[in-house]
Amino acid sequence: MDDKTLKSLRSDLKLHARALSIPSGAADDFINETIKSVQKSLNKKSTITSADLTRLVVKNLKKYNADFAYVYENRDTII
Repeated sequence: MDDKTLKSLRSDLKLHARALSIPSGAADDFINETIKSVQKSLNKKSTITSADLTRLVVKNLKKYNADFAYVYENRDTII
């Protein structure tokens, strides 16, 4: 994952964490661990779609906070 995509993903996740009132320390931990896991998974693939990236992020976020994962997964829809 390139730096621009990584920065965008991190920013997007922080925005959603703030919207859910997740404490910043906990949110940073969730985000950092999620990004590490996603990057590890991406090393195994040569090409990835945005849907694949979203699926990986949601799968990893569910380990830490199901609401956070749900909101991120449905970020472009009306809930």
